[in-house]
Amino acid sequence: MKIVVIIVLLAIIVLMSQALTRLVRGTSHGLLLALTWRVGLSISLFIFLILAGLMGWIRPNF
Repeated sequence: MKIVVIIVLLAIIVLMSQALTRLVRGTSHGLLLALTWRVGLSISLFIFLILAGLMGWIRPNF
């Protein structure tokens, strides 16, 4: 479970760095694509963590 979350977080960071380099270079199509994937992965990770908490796969530390 932890490995999946870490891999998705690393993918989000890579996509953010790709978007930054494309912003600096001026390539708007690549920028839009990288940011779209980043937002999609972020939303998917958020929903996955909520569902995993509700199903009992993970427990919060209060």
